[in-house]
Amino acid sequence: MTNVKNAPRTATTLKIRSKSEYWISRSRDPYMELMLRLFQEETTADRGKTFLAMVEERQKGGEPLETKEWEQIIEELGVSRSAFYAMRNKLLGAGLITIRGGVYRLSGSFSRDLVDMSRWWWAAVLGNDPEIL
Repeated sequence: MTNVKNAPRTATTLKIRSKSEYWISRSRDPYMELMLRLFQEETTADRGKTFLAMVEERQKGGEPLETKEWEQIIEELGVSRSAFYAMRNKLLGAGLITIRGGVYRLSGSFSRDLVDMSRWWWAAVLGNDPEIL
């Protein structure tokens, strides 16, 4: 198992909470709960949430957020360039966003990874029938 300190830069740590009171689906702000599982500080989590909302809004509006708009993005988020790229890289590593053709897009990789992990745990480790998951 890799320690967080030794993990590659593209790796992302996700905090898992086992109590049902912490389920994202029970939260009043699911985006923020998800960000708090990715980022250590609440301010960074809030910026991650804002950035994801920007990507989503622009994608749905038909004018996707371009990577060359980084100066406007860091100004709007009120962060340094290095802080922005650290946050962005964590979102990329988690599979929440992707960059294709110089454009940020929401990604389904995160969901697929969680489903894959869930099925593996259910079938390979617990020995259950994968069809009843």
